[in-house]
Amino acid sequence: MNDDNKDQQLWRIAQKRANFRRSFISYVVVNFFLWVLWWFTSGRVTGFSGHPWPVWVMLGWGISIALHYFEAYTGSKSDLAEREYEKLKRQNKL
Repeated sequence: MNDDNKDQQLWRIAQKRANFRRSFISYVVVNFFLWVLWWFTSGRVTGFSGHPWPVWVMLGWGISIALHYFEAYTGSKSDLAEREYEKLKRQNKL
């Protein structure tokens, strides 16, 4: 598709969502690998009563993924400000 025919705002949203999906897939694959690694190195011996260190990776990276999700699907601060501005404009026309 020619870039001139694209709605730039929709294209930007589509890019954010595609980037989120790639990040989320990486998150799932890497964390799965870390849990398998933990299980075969110490998890089988201690079970879940031991300290499962992949939880910390999931928590830290998960916060980042959550923020990425909210930006991709609810909009960034500038997008939210733009929506609020448009809403105020419509209210003032009435």
